[in-house]
Amino acid sequence: MNPVETIWVYLAASPLLHLTITLAAYAVAEAAYERSGRVSLLNPVLLTILVLGGLLLLTGTSYETYFEGAQFVHFLLGPATVALAIPLYRQFNRVKQAAFPLLAAILSGAITAAVSAIGVTALLGAGRDIVATAAPKSVTTPIAMAVAERIGGLPSLTAVLVILTGIIGAALGPALLDLIRIRSDTARGVALGTAAGGIGTARALEDNDIQGAFSGLAMGLNALATAILVPIIWLLIG
Repeated sequence: MNPVETIWVYLAASPLLHLTITLAAYAVAEAAYERSGRVSLLNPVLLTILVLGGLLLLTGTSYETYFEGAQFVHFLLGPATVALAIPLYRQFNRVKQAAFPLLAAILSGAITAAVSAIGVTALLGAGRDIVATAAPKSVTTPIAMAVAERIGGLPSLTAVLVILTGIIGAALGPALLDLIRIRSDTARGVALGTAAGGIGTARALEDNDIQGAFSGLAMGLNALATAILVPIIWLLIG
């Protein structure tokens, strides 16, 4: 074994290596995103996934080994989600004023997301397990995986679809909303939170606290609605 390989074997055994690589990759991706003028297709989450995936393939590192070091980032997802309550608290009066249309929009979004996912995958000839896997793709990963498992889907594949949905929603959502002339921060936040989950909420927070607050609320309520409605829809379609 040559010196370079020896050094890599030593570093790969250190949990801090993969945490450092993850943070460095995201920092570079965030810098590229800002330098580009926040071009949606250069979403830092997408760039980071591509960089990390490429590194794992090139080095032959298993995901399990990588996760041993990077799991601290995973742990921080919990506090980060709870922290979304801060902008929501600041905009609480706006939320009260828009309570009924807000609930109607999120309920409509939850039903549309599930029915469209089921319909498209079924029309493309996917098996019943794949259809069930795609049904809860528009909510946060833990809830989506639980719902998918309950109706006979594949939770691990559901997690991938949730991340892809979030990235696509965050990358293309703002441009689509601009195209159809949706200017209201409330409406934009609800749309991003309902359709693109946590990644969409992170994108909404980049614009302002109003979008971030309504996106975070929509994300949470959509997860609740989906957990209730998707099993019912699944039973109805037999």
